[in-house]
Amino acid sequence: MKLFVRDLTVIDSSYLCERRGMVGESWLVDIEMSGELNEMSMLLDFGRVKKLIKSIIDDEVDHKLLVPTECSLVHVETQEDGESCVDLLRPGRSIHLRCPTQGFAFIPAPQVDKESVTRYLLAVLAKRLPGNIKDLSLTLRQEAIDGPFYHYSHGLKKHDGNCQRIAHGHRSPIEIHVDGERDGELELNWAERWADIYLGTDEDKVALEELALSARANVQLGEHHTGFKYVAPQGLFQLAIPSAEVEMIDTDTTVELLACYIAREVKKMVGDKFVKIVAYEGVGKGAIAYA
Repeated sequence: MKLFVRDLTVIDSSYLCERRGMVGESWLVDIEMSGELNEMSMLLDFGRVKKLIKSIIDDEVDHKLLVPTECSLVHVETQEDGESCVDLLRPGRSIHLRCPTQGFAFIPAPQVDKESVTRYLLAVLAKRLPGNIKDLSLTLRQEAIDGPFYHYSHGLKKHDGNCQRIAHGHRSPIEIHVDGERDGELELNWAERWADIYLGTDEDKVALEELALSARANVQLGEHHTGFKYVAPQGLFQLAIPSAEVEMIDTDTTVELLACYIAREVKKMVGDKFVKIVAYEGVGKGAIAYA
């Protein structure tokens, strides 16, 4: 007999891709497991094990940048100060980070996808779960979205939790209502505008000369890059990313403020018409703004 849990947790992360760059992603996680039954014919401590599995998954990959360490374009250097430098050396579109190591998950695979992340998590769970749990399986899946969506990455230095990490992200649907009717064309346009985008806050932007990155980064950086740097409770975060893959925002990039930003931008296009924006942050949560 097996027991299962659907929607155990949601992994909201970003990952590095040699083709797409920095990609925000949201995966729902389902689990199945079998184990020893107790005198009540129930899996021993089922509720506790569910919480344990969720906490391990959240700790290992949620709100982190997932780095494929076997990709030939990726280079990782661990620093003595508890930081790591990560470089994605795409020709003409390189990405460079120096952040607290806790902000990364190093995936031993040529690419980050559902399969490689599943293997990574199963290996971690095998070392940390009680011995009565047998035949554990994980399924990572994307939310079924009926309409346009985008993948975005960002960082929130003022956040109390792991959102402060400079490179985490989400796969999010978008609803744009104009005078009470959904506008599919505007939704599609916005999804294309924010396809694999990094949303940068104006006050976090710095000159590239202010960044202390790897030696490889120093060779690659040029006028086609935008630099970001901030200090948060978890430490110093630094990023250089191609400017073509950035949209600058004049506020923080919380979902509340992103909804307001989209509403203002759409309002410029539709004039006197009433605008309602339903902006999601990953799966099943978000903010509503009006203009």
